[in-house]
Formats: sequence, structure tokens, C-alpha cells
Amino acid sequence: MNSSWVLDGHDIVTAFNLSGFQKIVDLGGCTGALAREMAKAWPSSSVTVLDLPQVVEAAQKHFSQEEDAVDFQSGDFFSDEIPPADLYVLARIIHDWPEEKCVTLLKKIHDSCRPGGGVLLVEALLFENRRGPVTAQIFSLNMLVQTEGRERPPSEYTRILEKTGFHNVQVCRTGKCYDTILATR
Repeated sequence: MNSSWVLDGHDIVTAFNLSGFQKIVDLGGCTGALAREMAKAWPSSSVTVLDLPQVVEAAQKHFSQEEDAVDFQSGDFFSDEIPPADLYVLARIIHDWPEEKCVTLLKKIHDSCRPGGGVLLVEALLFENRRGPVTAQIFSLNMLVQTEGRERPPSEYTRILEKTGFHNVQVCRTGKCYDTILATR
């Protein structure tokens, strides 16, 4: 995923005007590549990656940069407390799980989210009729084989987000492999 974010990250983090979000937490942000793109695009915001301890250790050892604008925090977003933030980023996370687990996670994020804050989902969106794009279909097949999840069309993400208390759901197809969905609390 590190290379994907280096190639497509700028288009993802600038798909919406995120300048109003001062504290951003990338949940499951791994190496911090997308978080670094976020920090470059929105320099007045503080950006933190929350990931499992072993992932944070490896990221800091192999991917840290001098004068890094990204902080790392160890934790498990399913079992640990989520730090308060204005915006939570879930990049290629929701597609890993069945709907029930997605709802549980998004409710937890909603409860941790500051009023007026939001969540930014980064996923490969299927068309509503599920007949494309081919890349999203291939990703979905991979998810079915390797995980409990799948790719979804925008209407399913909207329904799940609204079910968990988020509203004002906006979708942006970036023209790249991954698209973005922004919803607010």
C-alpha cells in the first residue's frame, strides 16, 4: 500500500477540502505514506497514524523520514480507545470486514469524533450495478478469497455511515484505483 499512496495519495487527500479538520488520525495507516500526503496537502493540520504496535515499530524503523510531520501511536482500533480527532481516515480498512464489524467500528469512531468532525473512507468503489470498474471487481474478488470483506458501491457505504450516525455523505471518484467518501458527525 505504501507505493499506492505515493502514486495516488495526493489525489485522495485533496478530493475534498479538509482544511477545517485540525486533528487528523489515520486508523490503520501502516507506513504513514497516506498520512504524509495528508500532512503535505494540509500543513496546518496535525496528522497521527494509529496502528498495531508491531506495525508502528516497523514503520518507524523502515519508513521514518527526517522532519516527519506525522506522529505514530500504537493501538488496536477495535479493542483500544480511539484518540479524539476532527477527522478519521480509514484507507482500505472497511472493505476487509462484513457489515456488522464495519458498523461496530464506525459507531466507535462516531463516538470518538469531535462535533463537526468526520470520517474519510478510501476504498475502490464499485458501480451501483456492480458491473465495474474492473479494478474494484478484482479487489472485491480478492477480499472474498482472503478476508471476510468485499468492495461496495457508494450507496452501501452511505447506508452504513448513516446507520452509525454520520450524515452529509459525499462521494468523490478520483479516477485512480481508490475513491473517497467523506461523512460528518
